[in-house]
Amino acid sequence: MAELASVIAMLGWKLSQEAIRRMRAAQFDIDIGTQYFDFVCEYLAFLLHAADRIAFRALPADKRTEFTTALALKLAEVVEDNSDMLITEPEPGRCRSHFIELANLRGADYADFAYDEKEGPDFGFRRFFGSRLLEIVPEKDHAWVIDQIMEIEAPEAVKALESTLAGLLAPPGEERRPRRERNVGD
Repeated sequence: MAELASVIAMLGWKLSQEAIRRMRAAQFDIDIGTQYFDFVCEYLAFLLHAADRIAFRALPADKRTEFTTALALKLAEVVEDNSDMLITEPEPGRCRSHFIELANLRGADYADFAYDEKEGPDFGFRRFFGSRLLEIVPEKDHAWVIDQIMEIEAPEAVKALESTLAGLLAPPGEERRPRRERNVGD
């Protein structure tokens, strides 16, 4: 489970950086510093709880708990490892503990929402995620941030997460990755 969590944590970091790039390209202001840090933490907390819902479908309860705990700790480690990029002169361990506190807080929040196997996170799940980012972006971006999150960022993240976890959580004996129909160059 720790190895699986490491893969998903790296995916989460990559997805958070892609989301920031897309949002900046869409003219949202997300500046390096506290705003960037808060955005990344909220984004990763959303992914953590989405991954937990996916794991619920594929893993027994004890393995799901082990995976989700390992993922939360690994995401906290990723946030801490990149803290110098996120916050100027971070206090050692501060970013890690902030993420763990946020992840626990969001666990209670996201628990109120549904996550469908075919549709992914429901309207409320995605809207809540957007509302958390509404508090982070400047006021000029308030009119559109929830739409951006609900219609673009959350679906993109969930699509990548679902695809990756489907391959990694495939039952023993089943193929973990889709086979290519042809060789390269055919």
